Amino acid sequence: MSGMSGKSASERARETGRRSPDSGEEPGPAETPADLTETPADLTETPADLTERPAGPAGTPDPIAKAWRDVVATARRSAADGLVVGTSGNVSARVGDTVLVTPSGVPYDRLGPGDAVGVDLDGRQILGDLAPTSELPLHLAVYADTGAAAVVHTHAVHATAVSTLVAEVPLVHYAAALLGGPVRTAAYARYGTPELADAMRAALRDRTGCLLANHGTVTYGDTLDQAYERTAQLEWLCRLWLTASSVPGHRPGLLTPAQLDEAAEALRSYGQPR
Repeated sequence: MSGMSGKSASERARETGRRSPDSGEEPGPAETPADLTETPADLTETPADLTERPAGPAGTPDPIAKAWRDVVATARRSAADGLVVGTSGNVSARVGDTVLVTPSGVPYDRLGPGDAVGVDLDGRQILGDLAPTSELPLHLAVYADTGAAAVVHTHAVHATAVSTLVAEVPLVHYAAALLGGPVRTAAYARYGTPELADAMRAALRDRTGCLLANHGTVTYGDTLDQAYERTAQLEWLCRLWLTASSVPGHRPGLLTPAQLDEAAEALRSYGQPR
């Protein structure tokens, strides 16, 4: 992968006698993967670090191995869509009492099956050699407070810009209903700290997404696809408000809380029957 002679990030870390560097939320120079939309062959192979896990029912994949593949694919998607740069942002998925999470400081295009990182709900590492993301407290706080099965954290440009301007994203569109209501901005705290996790918890109350002041976004869902879709909707909503509010001499018209509630009710039956 990317000229790395087929070795996983954890294998390269072991060869150099060190863990992957913890760069936190300060990414180094962005790398351009050959094709972020292509699933590398090694993600379809049997993960070396996961082969001893008990298999699921006959004919079904190991849920941990599948969840890790989905985590990596979602992380790569966030880079391809421009929601993160370099090694910024992070993704996780919960399988029972195990949380699979992207490692710290490793470009997503270099991750393979053998690089799986897993912790328990208290944050103790139970799978893998690479260090978990420095934003692990954010992910664990979401799982502790909600029934979420997936969390996505990004540094999306428009959403981060809006996080420096308002305490709550103005109701410029009913897409806010997809996130549970007006999206709040969590008070600023340094990345990776319990203080940031606590601020996020307050902003996420009765919501499925929030902004982190001068930092980025956090969304969660029942699946990684749902969590990612909420991230994309939040970024679009922030971009829309920035665009509308930039017209000289005009102020965007906003929805009322009643109008948002009406849209939220309609959205409950949107889409195909299940």
